[in-house]
Amino acid sequence: MRTFTIIWLGQLVSTIGSYMSEFALSIWAWQLTQSATALALVALFSQLPRIPMTLFAGAIADRFNRKRLMMLGDAIAAISTLAILSLYFTDNLQIWHLYLISAIKGGFEQLQWLAYETSLTMIVPQRHYTRASSMGSMVHYGSSILSPALAGSLYPVIGLVGILLVDLATFVCAIASLVSVRIPQPSKPTDNPNPETIWQEIASGYHYILIRPGLCALLTVTALFWFAHDIGAALYDPMILARTGGDALVLGTVGAAAGVGGVAGALILSAWGGFKRRLDGVLLGFIGAGLSKTAFGFGQTLKVWIPAQFCSSSNFPLLGSHQTAIWLAQVAPAMQGRVFAAKSLVLQVVSAIAALIAGPLADRIFEPAMMSGGVLAPFFGGIFGTGRGAGMALLYVISSVSLLLVGVGGYALPVLRGVEEGVTDSDAFNV
Repeated sequence: MRTFTIIWLGQLVSTIGSYMSEFALSIWAWQLTQSATALALVALFSQLPRIPMTLFAGAIADRFNRKRLMMLGDAIAAISTLAILSLYFTDNLQIWHLYLISAIKGGFEQLQWLAYETSLTMIVPQRHYTRASSMGSMVHYGSSILSPALAGSLYPVIGLVGILLVDLATFVCAIASLVSVRIPQPSKPTDNPNPETIWQEIASGYHYILIRPGLCALLTVTALFWFAHDIGAALYDPMILARTGGDALVLGTVGAAAGVGGVAGALILSAWGGFKRRLDGVLLGFIGAGLSKTAFGFGQTLKVWIPAQFCSSSNFPLLGSHQTAIWLAQVAPAMQGRVFAAKSLVLQVVSAIAALIAGPLADRIFEPAMMSGGVLAPFFGGIFGTGRGAGMALLYVISSVSLLLVGVGGYALPVLRGVEEGVTDSDAFNV
């Protein structure tokens, strides 16, 4: 675990710096535009290039040196920060610059993530896959707690320039950690007289999953889980703001509880190592998240929201780490880039569809139906109340119960229960 730990520490420091920059740039953009739409567009432009990049990133990760791809991702992010600094110093920084830079960074971040995830089998013993994945979760959740606190306290003192300089320093740490270690490359066949084209390589990732019923079932239930989850996620901020009269402090407090819960779950899992039967970790995580989010949807105050959100977030390192461990064990290292890209693209499309339909469902159907005198108010008004936010709460609970049903239903699928049986492809291809 030594090589992995060095890389992990570098990525942790770098992610804290990146989140600090995002926080500071959000403040700067708000002061400039006073527009929530402008902030939302930054996130949108960051996500848009990930879908086409994912299509090719898997083949790229399998063809080229994964360590260098990770270094490339950090280097592009550092250059992007330098570009923002230069524009700011010359008084030329505008909001559209953030859209463009976010799009460039988003695409390369997707490539970097695939290179990182597909390197795990080469540097981590199989018995530690779950532990390594949970430590990866800790990077996100830990940074989501520390970065806003650090950036919020430093911004009045050192301003946007100071925060961006801190971010640059963290990129140096990340690149240095990669330079200091060796990451073996998976072995590749050398006697193939007809090498695959890029499109054949892309298709091979989907074919690999489709001819393996266990992996196909795992991807299907995972897609169903994230479809329901992301409907609820799209309602999370507006539901809380509608319930509290736009209280940003309450929203921030609940968000902090999510970060603490995620870190707690990751720490426990890192120390414990997870279930021997990894599918149990996935499905029990689905069930735990569904139960916690259902309780969250029924709540209307911080007394319910904080413990429910803490419990909800603590389940995601559990389900995510065990699921990643299954994929790492069942997919040959030389194929992981293409297979993981195929998996990621399916989940990205499903998440995009969920996000697109959540708003219209809430605004045009559930919210009007839960207003006083609405068609659903007589049935559910006693539970959720009526007025703003009640319809979103009802839809949130429906999506949360769906998470629970996906987890319970997974145990009823024999093909899914057998996903870990037999000798894994990864065992046969380890180098």
